[in-house]
Amino acid sequence: MASDTPESLMALCTDFCLRNLDGTLGYLLDKETLRLHPDIFLPSEICDRLVNEYVELVNAACNFKPHESFFSLFSDPRSTRLTRIHLREDLVQDQDLEAIRKQDLVELYLTNCEKLSAKSLQTLRSFSHTLVSLSLFGCTNIFYEEENPGGCEDECLVNPTCQVLVKDFTFEGFSRLRFLNLGRMIDWVPVESLLRPLNSLAALDLSGIQISDAAFLTQWKDSLVSLVLYNMDLSDDHIRVIVQLHKLRHLDISRDRLSSYYKFKLTREVLSLFVQKLGNLMSLDISGHMILENCSISKMEEESGQTSIEPSKSSIIPFRALKRPLQFLGLFENSLCRLTHIPAYKVSGDKNEEQVLNAIEAYTEHRPEITSRAINLLFDIARIERCNQLLRALKLVITALKCHKYDRNIQVTGSAALFYLTNSEYRSEQSVKLRRQVIQVVLNGMESYQEVTVQRNCCLTLCNFSIPEELEFQYRRVNELLLSILNPTRQDESIQRIAVHLCNALVCQVDNDHKEAVGKMGFVVLSPALPSQCDQVMEFSWSALWNITDETPDNCKMFLNFNGMKLFLDCLKEFPEKQELHRNMLGLLGNVAEVKELRPQLMTSQFISVFSNLLESKADGIEVSYNACGVLSHIMFDGPEAWGVCEPQRKEVEERMWAAIQSWDINSRRNINYRSFEPILRLLPQGISPVSQHWATWALYNLVSVYPDKYCPLLIKEGGMPLLKDIIKMATARQETKEMAR
Repeated sequence: MASDTPESLMALCTDFCLRNLDGTLGYLLDKETLRLHPDIFLPSEICDRLVNEYVELVNAACNFKPHESFFSLFSDPRSTRLTRIHLREDLVQDQDLEAIRKQDLVELYLTNCEKLSAKSLQTLRSFSHTLVSLSLFGCTNIFYEEENPGGCEDECLVNPTCQVLVKDFTFEGFSRLRFLNLGRMIDWVPVESLLRPLNSLAALDLSGIQISDAAFLTQWKDSLVSLVLYNMDLSDDHIRVIVQLHKLRHLDISRDRLSSYYKFKLTREVLSLFVQKLGNLMSLDISGHMILENCSISKMEEESGQTSIEPSKSSIIPFRALKRPLQFLGLFENSLCRLTHIPAYKVSGDKNEEQVLNAIEAYTEHRPEITSRAINLLFDIARIERCNQLLRALKLVITALKCHKYDRNIQVTGSAALFYLTNSEYRSEQSVKLRRQVIQVVLNGMESYQEVTVQRNCCLTLCNFSIPEELEFQYRRVNELLLSILNPTRQDESIQRIAVHLCNALVCQVDNDHKEAVGKMGFVVLSPALPSQCDQVMEFSWSALWNITDETPDNCKMFLNFNGMKLFLDCLKEFPEKQELHRNMLGLLGNVAEVKELRPQLMTSQFISVFSNLLESKADGIEVSYNACGVLSHIMFDGPEAWGVCEPQRKEVEERMWAAIQSWDINSRRNINYRSFEPILRLLPQGISPVSQHWATWALYNLVSVYPDKYCPLLIKEGGMPLLKDIIKMATARQETKEMAR
C-alpha cells in the first residue's frame, strides 16, 4: 500500500511561503514589485526548492496565482543563491531570466518556454562561466529577435512571423558546459556553428532537429556519453558518424512512427554495428522503427527454456554479441518488443504492463505524443485485465497529467485511465495522500481543459471516491467546477447528469455551512434554469435542491426569490406522472415550510390547493402525500389568524390531512433520510393545530418502528421522549395521537 506519511517540514514551509510571499519572504514595493526582506539570507538548497516548487505550483495547481515579480526575489546573490533550477511553459519570460542573471547557475532547464526570445540568449551568457547543464527543449522562439524593436508592443507574444533569426549566437565561453538539450528547436538554427565552441560535451539532445551532415559530432567522440536523435530522419551517413562515438553509453535514435514518413529503415547490420562499435553502450532506444529484415530467432527456438535477459540467449540475434545486458532498451511500437528473450533489465514496449509503464516513465517529460499512446495501452490493461503495478501506474499517470495539462491527448487518455485505476477494486491499495493527488490532478484537468471527453472522464473518476468525505478538502473547488458544467449554455446532457449527481452527493451529508456555501455559489439559482425535459438531470437537480435546503434557511429563501415556486408548478403541470420528481419537489418545499418567516409566501390559494390535492397522491408509495401533509402541517402550525386565503378553507384542508394520514400504512418503508428530528419535534408541544401534532407523531412512530436502530437513538438524543409523554396528558391532543405517542 502507498505510504500515508505526512509531508516534510521543508515541503510544508516551502508551500506556505510561496502562497504567502509578501507576508513571509518578501514585501511589496509600490504595491506590486516583490522585494526580499533585507534580513533574509537563503542557501541554494532552499532557493532552488522555492523556485522549482513555484514552477510546479503554477503549472499544476490551478488555484495558485503566479506573481509577476517572483524572480526578483533572487536578483541578489549576496542574499539568495540559485544553482539548479527547472523552469517550464509560458510562466517564464525574458525579464524573469534577466532578474536572476547575477546568479551562478550550474543547471538550468528551460522546457517549452515559448515566450523566451533572443534577449534571453544574451542573459544565458551571464551564466556561461558556471553552467554545466543546459536545456532549451521546446524554446522555439529563443533564437528570434524583433526585426524592429519599436514596432511591437512589449506584451505581445513572441511571433516568428515578425521576428528575425539570430544566427551569430554561439556557445563561446561556456567552458564548463557538459550537458546540452536543444530538442524541438527550429530547423533553421545553425546547430553545427552553434555547438562548435564546446570542447567537452558529454550529453547532447537534438530531438526533432533535421541535420543532413552529422560529421561535426565526431569532435566529441572522446567525451560524448549520451546522444539523443529522436525523430531525426537518419541515413547511412548518420550511422557511420554515430558508431565513431565510441564512448556512448546512451543512444536514442527512436522516432514517432505517426509523425511523418522516414526513409531510413533499421537493419540487422545497423544493430550489429552498434553492438560491435559501441562497447560501452548501456542504454539504446530504437522505438518506432520498422525493422527491414528479420533480426530474431525462430519461434521454435524462442519457446524453449525460461525467459532470459542473457545476451547469449537473446531472441534478437545482433544483441547476442553484447558483453552484458543493457540497462534500458527502448522498443515501444517496435515489433521486437514482443519477443521472449530480450537482453535488457528494463524494456519499453507495448507487449505487457511492465513495458508500457516503462514507456510512460521514459517519455513523459519530452514526448507527450508517445506518452499518450502508452497511457492508452495502460487504460486498456486497467479496463480489461488487472493492473499489477497499481501505485506505479497511478503515479506515472498523475505525473503525465501535471506535466502536460494543455495536451488534449494526454488529458483524454490520462483521465480515462484514472477512472479505472481508482475504482473500488484497487481502493485498498491506495493511501489517502495518493487519492488526494488524483483528485487534485482531476480538478486541474477540469479547470484547464473544457473538452467534453476530458470533463466526462474527470466527473466519472470523481464518482469513484467516497462523497463527500474524500472530496471535502477541495469542497468549494469541486462544487464550483460542477456548477460550471451545469451552466445552461453547456449542452452535453450526459456530463450534466453526472455533475448534478455529484452535487447531490456532495450536499447530502455535510453541515449547513457547506450547504449555504454551495447555495451562494449559485446552485439554487442555476438549477431552475436546467433543461425543461424531465430527465435524470431534472430529477437529480430537485433532489440536490432538497438536500441543499435542508435546515438551511438562506438557501430556502434563495429558492423562493429565484422563482422556485413557479418552477415547481410548471414541473407539476408538465410532468404529472413523474413520481420521483414529485417526491423530490415536495421534499424541498417541506424544507421551505419549516422556515417560519418564509411560510407567508406559501400562503396563496393556488399553492394551498396544490398541496391539498397532492394529499391524495399515491405516487412513490406514501412519500408525495406525506411530504405535502408535512408542508401543510407547518403552515397550520402558525394558527387560524395566519390563514390568509378564503379558498380553500382551513377546516376543509384540515379534514383532508386527517383523511390522508389515516390512509397511510404505519409500517411503510420510507425513501427518506432524516439527520435531525428538530423540525418535527417542534410541532409536538402545541394545541393550535392537532392535525399537525398528529402528522409529527405519526412520522416519529413510523420511523422508530421501521428503522429502530437508526432513529430510536436520534429521538432520545434530541429530547423527543419527554415531548411525547406530554402529548399523552395534553387535553387538546386527539385520542389517536395520544395512543400513537404512548
